[in-house]
Amino acid sequence: MPSTTEITVQQLSRLVGLPDAPVLIDVRIDEDYQADPRLLPASCRRNFRTVANWAGEFTGSRVVIICQKGQKLSQGVAAWLRHEGIEAESLEGGFEAWAAAKAPLVMAGAIPPRDDKGRTVWVTRARPKVDRIACPWLIRRFVDPEAVFLFVDAAEVPAVADRFSAVPFDIDNVFWSHRGERCTFDTMIEEFGLASEALDRLALIVRAADTARLDLVPQAAGFLAASLGLSRMFRDDLEQLEAGMLLYDAFFRWCRDATEETHNWPSGSKPS
Repeated sequence: MPSTTEITVQQLSRLVGLPDAPVLIDVRIDEDYQADPRLLPASCRRNFRTVANWAGEFTGSRVVIICQKGQKLSQGVAAWLRHEGIEAESLEGGFEAWAAAKAPLVMAGAIPPRDDKGRTVWVTRARPKVDRIACPWLIRRFVDPEAVFLFVDAAEVPAVADRFSAVPFDIDNVFWSHRGERCTFDTMIEEFGLASEALDRLALIVRAADTARLDLVPQAAGFLAASLGLSRMFRDDLEQLEAGMLLYDAFFRWCRDATEETHNWPSGSKPS
């Protein structure tokens, strides 16, 4: 009989990157984490010993707990969360099973330092079009769901980054930016270690739309049109970002699940 308190690697891998993905909490002991300092996408680290102190942060969320092998630590923490009324499961086989399945993992060393609320903080130019929506989408879906994004005048990005301990991206002469013919979205996929068939396919669409090379892939023109349309619909960059998240969610699902699907209007029966 399938477990009601565990989720399999296959089941969880279908949820990663989606807007309704569960909260992932890594409770591996420090020795195991230091031996392989990678994280499941969008997961956060917590100390299993202090679960009673932090459990309340996740009230109302669906949670999956990850330890090294899916045994005592993750099952114990998940049980404690369920005691607190939180929907919680442990990952069957734990981190080892996830890594063995070659499921996506984020290079923890690439994640910038977090603020005192546990969030990464990023800053870029105002009035985003393509790359400056693509990168926040990638970060929130695969790196840090609580990430903060500051949109400011282009000339002020370096100073804002300095004064507010924010990470600048998609401007000249910073780490998180274009590299050759590849855009910032490509850079983030590479640096975070997130390469996958679906994200690589999406990256090609983003690159084509962002660098005026619409011949790279057929979807680029429509993607650019939708992105530019969104930029005209919203005066507030954060409202545009929220709307853009849905656009990228849809294209990600197409890249992952629907590239072979076609659509045609049924012709019905021929007139007599």
